[in-house]
Amino acid sequence: MIKYFSTEGKSDKVSFKEAIISGLAPDRGLYFPDKINRFNENIFKITDFTEIAFQTSRLLVEDAIPEAKLKEIIYDAFNFPAPIVNLKENVYTMELFHGPTAAFKDFGARFMARVLSYFLAESDKKITILVATSGDTGSAVARGFYKAPNIEVVILYPKDKVSLLQEKQLTSLGENVTALEVEGTFDDCQYMVKEAFIDRELNDKTNLSSANSINIGRLYPQSFYYVWAFNYLKLKTGCKDIIFCTPSGNFGNLTGGLLAKRMGLPVKKFIAATNINDVVPEYLDTGIYKPRPSVKTHSNAMDVGNPSNFARMLALYGDKESMLKDIVGYKVTDDETIDTIKKVYNETGYLLDPHGAVGYKAVESYKKDYNENTTPIVFLETAHPAKFGEVIKTNLGIEIETPQVLKEALTKEKKTVLIGNKYSDLKNFLLKKI
Repeated sequence: MIKYFSTEGKSDKVSFKEAIISGLAPDRGLYFPDKINRFNENIFKITDFTEIAFQTSRLLVEDAIPEAKLKEIIYDAFNFPAPIVNLKENVYTMELFHGPTAAFKDFGARFMARVLSYFLAESDKKITILVATSGDTGSAVARGFYKAPNIEVVILYPKDKVSLLQEKQLTSLGENVTALEVEGTFDDCQYMVKEAFIDRELNDKTNLSSANSINIGRLYPQSFYYVWAFNYLKLKTGCKDIIFCTPSGNFGNLTGGLLAKRMGLPVKKFIAATNINDVVPEYLDTGIYKPRPSVKTHSNAMDVGNPSNFARMLALYGDKESMLKDIVGYKVTDDETIDTIKKVYNETGYLLDPHGAVGYKAVESYKKDYNENTTPIVFLETAHPAKFGEVIKTNLGIEIETPQVLKEALTKEKKTVLIGNKYSDLKNFLLKKI
């Protein structure tokens, strides 16, 4: 049976059920599997996304969930597509924004909500999901856990640092979802959440869990679509390997891809694309990890100055030299982001969101630096461009038609509680709420 160790190395190993319910280890580390099962080659012949997701999840969770129940969870969670679009020769984008909140976080949030509900129904336990968001995580978690039995959701987000649409999505549901508007940055929000998980007094009074990618249950589904993309292009082009470019903030999405590679997915290289919050590309260049306060950019979901999942990357690789065999990093500025959106739109008619534009620019840089013209490269489009309509209209003069799922959010009332950026502000709120 797979056990889960803490990346800090000071806590006992736990089961998948314990890891997903608790979210963070007692020593503040992130849980990671002590064994990574390998794919059978037959998986690379499957072209149905949900079946790929099911077969991959079986290897990741083993017998922690009965096979029939796991299949039911997978087929219920992933009832939307992940189209792959060819933009130019050997360059593709995988659209991960066709779920209910128009962002890739729907994959992780919907899977995790269903798995947690299954485990909680077994024990009749009640928990509070506590999560920090720099943009799309909050709306996906809010929607994924909305009205889920035995689960309360508290979401922290930085005031004035998410788009209007993102804010409406995560603040307008009500019911079992509470949004806390924090007078600070995403890193402040993330720090407050981590402090809550190790606060003995608070945890004696409530059962806290996280739905950020610090939770292994949120991370695992982000492996599934890497396998799907390779299988699709293998069938289409006959390719024997693939390159992925992942726009990265907290680095959970990239870590999901690294897990898939460790399971046997033939990935030639991962391109870690960041905005100017580039602590990981800097580490890959210098070998020194220097977290710092995040800086606001157009690609706000990537405004992270101390990525949590870097600890898991180190658990997988150990050091910079080992990482460099699989990962190369690029930083993209806001000016480059806008220029890229404009260029791609003028050349192809395809409209990128700012995060996808960071990915596309990094692909261009990689192709030039490594003279790569033969291997298919897939960059991940993580959110619908309409979620960033203000940025695109202001800088490019392009009006975007808003999908119906997003229009509905815009008409709803914002409901938030404003708090400061100190941990005591969060603790006092939770103690009163509980």
